[in-house]
Amino acid sequence: MAAMDRAPHTSGARRGVAGLRRLRDTYGAKAVEVSRASAKARLMRLRKRLTFILSCAVGAAIAWWFARDVLHHEMPFFAPITAMICLGLSYGQRLRRAGEIMVGVAIGVFIGDVFVHLFGTGPWQILVVVTIAMSLAALSGQGALMSTQAGVQAVVVTTLVAAPGQAFTRWLDAVIGGSVGLLIAALAPATPVRRPRQQAATVLRELAATARDAMAALRSGDHAAAKAALRRARATEGMLDELRTLSAEGIAVVRLSPIRRRHLPGVQAIAQLLEPLDRATRNLRVLVRRTEIAVWSGDEVPASYVETVDRLADLMDMAATELHDRHLPDRTADHLMALGRDTAMPLPHTTVSAAVIRAQTRSMIVDLLQLTGRSLDEARQSIGLDPDGDDDLDEDGEAG
Repeated sequence: MAAMDRAPHTSGARRGVAGLRRLRDTYGAKAVEVSRASAKARLMRLRKRLTFILSCAVGAAIAWWFARDVLHHEMPFFAPITAMICLGLSYGQRLRRAGEIMVGVAIGVFIGDVFVHLFGTGPWQILVVVTIAMSLAALSGQGALMSTQAGVQAVVVTTLVAAPGQAFTRWLDAVIGGSVGLLIAALAPATPVRRPRQQAATVLRELAATARDAMAALRSGDHAAAKAALRRARATEGMLDELRTLSAEGIAVVRLSPIRRRHLPGVQAIAQLLEPLDRATRNLRVLVRRTEIAVWSGDEVPASYVETVDRLADLMDMAATELHDRHLPDRTADHLMALGRDTAMPLPHTTVSAAVIRAQTRSMIVDLLQLTGRSLDEARQSIGLDPDGDDDLDEDGEAG
């Protein structure tokens, strides 16, 4: 009887252990997958910032070497600090802001050195030194960044007493560090020049993937998937902001660096793509929003319209590949014009959602044709766009 009583308990224990093992296998696999994805993201982030890290390290080392071994300053810690501050700015800000920081640091260090040499250190000395340093920086007509740096460096100098005979060398160290930072920026690698083109290709691929998601949701009638596609479409604004920043940095690099000056036409060409890419992104958001409404309300959309959006997504991928290969998407232009001509005539008796999807698709074709170097009028005429028709809808009103 005792053995029979123990049997159910043993069986239950085994089932519990088996269940725990299944949970371990399931969630353990998910944990490993999440951990791998996190590690991959971290490595990608490090890879993107490796050039920046190395430039800061090299700049700090050179500034220290020059101030200590060439000018024989005893402890030139302001030289590497200022170099790293200047190099830490984005390329778009580096030339002007680096000058502000360099001058601000130099003012703060110089005023602090003079005051400490004459009056020593203490609370009232810090009060006077910060006031004088920030006031002089403000009187120079520059921004708050220079004033802040002047005040900060004055505090540092006032609280760190200089070694004997070194009272007036630290402001020179700041100038050395800033000069080294600007020199390294002028010799910047080509990465900031290439990245705008790569980011433009990434934006196009994201637009293509979002369009496919929306059409898949429309085919299946999955409202949750349609809402997810709309969220994805709205998130593209952040990618465009990054492209704007990278484009500005690329132009700043080629203007600052003599060895990159030959890349200016290519970087400017990518900058000119920002406007049509921005319009294409807005038009896609309208299209996806209308798709979500169509799925929610049950509006019918002709299968040919859905196929047209899928074809457009394929062409966006093609254009992205051409951009990534360092030339304008000329091969894509003929396909875009053919797609535009195929959609010139609307189908009769369609719903409002279908009409909006068709109109936004044609508007996106015009936007993408401008990426190939065509003007707005040329792009419209090439697909037979009716200037008196309703192909161009109010994207802001629709985007809500």
